[in-house]
Amino acid sequence: MKNLLILIVAIALFLHFYPQPEVTKFYNEQKEAVLEGFSEFSDTRVRLKADKIFTDLQPKLESFSVEEVKYLKEITSSRANVKAFYQDYCKEQTKNVVFHPANQASVCQTISQYENML
Repeated sequence: MKNLLILIVAIALFLHFYPQPEVTKFYNEQKEAVLEGFSEFSDTRVRLKADKIFTDLQPKLESFSVEEVKYLKEITSSRANVKAFYQDYCKEQTKNVVFHPANQASVCQTISQYENML
């Protein structure tokens, strides 16, 4: 046990005085992964369930085409997809090639109700 501790200290001192780019990169990647895991585990914020958007738009789906409904299901399959769509098409005010402008406005309006939960 004592030898293992001496070995760890020796490696730490070596890497401190003679930094290795590959080791530093590996260390930073692992540290980032661990911190991300802890933040997800200990996150106390209320999160949006992605299919809530689809549920809220159910009454308006009569005006949507079959392709638009299919694309809406794809968007609402995950929170990351909803957030990406909102950033790309709602905040940037760019036109989506799948949605009719009125339907896109309806989707953006529904997502904007839950913007703080994304």
